Amino acid sequence: MARTPSNMLALGTTAPEFYLKDTQSQKDYSFADLKGSKGTLVFFICNHCPFVHHVIEEIVRIANDYRVQGIGMIAISSNDVTNYPQDAPQLMTEFAFENKFEFPYLYDETQEVAKAYDAACTPDFYLFDKQDKLVYRGQLDDSRPGNGIPLSGSDLRSAIDGVLYNRIINPDQKPSIGCNIKWK
Repeated sequence: MARTPSNMLALGTTAPEFYLKDTQSQKDYSFADLKGSKGTLVFFICNHCPFVHHVIEEIVRIANDYRVQGIGMIAISSNDVTNYPQDAPQLMTEFAFENKFEFPYLYDETQEVAKAYDAACTPDFYLFDKQDKLVYRGQLDDSRPGNGIPLSGSDLRSAIDGVLYNRIINPDQKPSIGCNIKWK
């Protein structure tokens, strides 16, 4: 199991725009279509990564806790489905259904969106404020498969609370660790 860290896109970066198909609704969406009124969380995941499987329940809890408070939630998979067919769009639809996603799960077939976000691993999290400026990128929390630390989502939840309640978000952020994005 590869342990690839986030590239840590520069804080203050404007959210890169995209136009991608949602594997659940089969509709195409842009960042502007899906962004929240108070902020937006963009996260890169895939169907087969053991790091994603380890955290998916907490991701869904975070989405359910915060989307009703004005935080847009956008999941994206950018993996090469030719060499990793388990990440194909029809299986993304099943993965979203099985995990009760109430947010879009977009397919980045060209991998241009992952490149624009400088995404490196799954999961990889990017939190933007209501002006679409990056305020957090990094880990969900310190839990990893097999390390015995319980999931809490504490790092990401703290950052989202900062956006919601106009608190200073600590710029000293830990990178996420996960499987590398499967590039073509």
